[in-house]
Amino acid sequence: MNHPPALLRSLAEKVGTPFWLYDARVIRQRIADIQFLTDTEGVQARFAMKACPATKVLKEMKAANIWIDAVSGNEVLRALRAGHPTGHQPPVICLTCDVFRDNALPVVLENGILPNIGSPGQIADLKKAGYSGPISVRVNPGFGHGHVNACDTGGPSSKHGIWLEDLFATKEMADKAGLEITMLHAHIGSGPQFQELHDNLTRLAAEFVTLLEKFTKVNTISLGGGIPHNYRDHGAQVPIEPLHELFASCHQRLVSKARRDLRLEIEPGRYYVAPGCTLVTRVTDVKQTRSNEKGSGATFAMVDAGFVDLVRPAMYGSYHAIDIVGKDDEDPNVPREPIVVAGPLCESGDIFTRDDRELLAPRLLPRPAAGDLLTLRDAGAYGYAMSSNYNSIGRAPQLWLEDDGSVEIISRRENIDDLLKAETSERLA
Repeated sequence: MNHPPALLRSLAEKVGTPFWLYDARVIRQRIADIQFLTDTEGVQARFAMKACPATKVLKEMKAANIWIDAVSGNEVLRALRAGHPTGHQPPVICLTCDVFRDNALPVVLENGILPNIGSPGQIADLKKAGYSGPISVRVNPGFGHGHVNACDTGGPSSKHGIWLEDLFATKEMADKAGLEITMLHAHIGSGPQFQELHDNLTRLAAEFVTLLEKFTKVNTISLGGGIPHNYRDHGAQVPIEPLHELFASCHQRLVSKARRDLRLEIEPGRYYVAPGCTLVTRVTDVKQTRSNEKGSGATFAMVDAGFVDLVRPAMYGSYHAIDIVGKDDEDPNVPREPIVVAGPLCESGDIFTRDDRELLAPRLLPRPAAGDLLTLRDAGAYGYAMSSNYNSIGRAPQLWLEDDGSVEIISRRENIDDLLKAETSERLA
C-alpha cells in the first residue's frame, strides 16, 4: 500500500535510508484470509516462515493459531523463541528439508520436531542420530511450479521431494528403520494463475487419495503452499471462496478414502506477507547514458538500496511496483519518462528494473530528483529474509507500523561490529 509521504519522510529522518516498513493491518488481513480458508474442522494452516522470519511476524502467526513450516534448525529455534511450542502432539513446528545441515538434527531430537524429509537418505541420517519418532515424507508429484521458472517446486527439474514412483521403496526403508510415516506432503508452488493453482491442488489431492491405502499410519496430508500474490496488479484479489470450498472438499474426500480422521494442511508463505512490507530508499542522483553502437541510452535513478537489500529483481528478474514519494504517478497530468532504478553496489546487476532475461526494463515514472524517497512495494516475502552483507553493508532496519499509527523498530541497522562478530582466530591443528 501507499503510505503518507509525511510518515515516510519522518521515518527516514529518524532511522536513515534504506529501511523496511511493515504494515500490521495488511499482514493481519492476509492472516485472516488464510484463517477463513482453513476454518473447516480438520484443516490447518502453517506459515512457511522462510518468506519472512521476523520474530514480530512469527508472534502474529502464533496469536492466530497458524502453525510453522521451518526449513533449517535455526528457523526452528527462531519459532521456539517466538513462543511456538515443541512436540509432536500436535506437531506445531515441522522441519522441511532435503539435507540435514548444521544443527538441524540436534534441534529435531532435543525439541521433538516433526522432520519432513525430501530425500531417502535422510532416513539413515535420522536413524544414526537416534531419532525414533514420526516422520513426514515430501513427495515430488511430477507437476507444479513457482511464480517464476527459477522456483520450480515440482517435476523432473525440481530437487525437492521424493519422486512418486520411489515413494514405496522409501516407505520400506522407513519401516526397516522403525520410523513411522504420519504425514505425506507436497508443494506445487505459487504459479501465477489462480485456475492453474486450483487445478493442480485438485490433482494433488487425487494423488494422495490413491496413496492412503498403502500408508495406513498417515494422519496428515499437506497440500503445501502456493497461494499466489499478484505483484503487478494491486487491485487483483485471489478468489479465496473457491479455495475454501476446495480445501473442505479435499479434506472430505481424503477422510472418506482413508476411513479415519485426517488433518489436511496448507502452508503458504508469500501470501501472508508479500504486500505487507515496503522497502524505502533515497534517490542520490539522476544521470544518463547516451545511445551508441551498443544500444540505446538510459536515465538512471541512483538509490541507496541495492540487491543486498532486495535481491529478487537481480536473481529472478521479478517485478516490484515503484513509486516516487510525493509524486502522484496515477495523475495522468504528471509527465512520466522511462527510468532505470539502480543501487549502490559494485555490481552491474544491481538494478531493480530488469526483466526475467536480465535486460533493462525501465519504468515509466515521474522524473525523480536527488533527495526524493522512492518505494519498492510488496517486498515482505523474501525481502529482508534474503538480504545479505555483500560489500560489507549492514542490513537495513525493519520498522513495524501498527493500526494506531505507532511505529517501532523491530531490528536495527547492522554495523561493522555485527559484521565481524563471527570472525575468529582459533587454531585447529
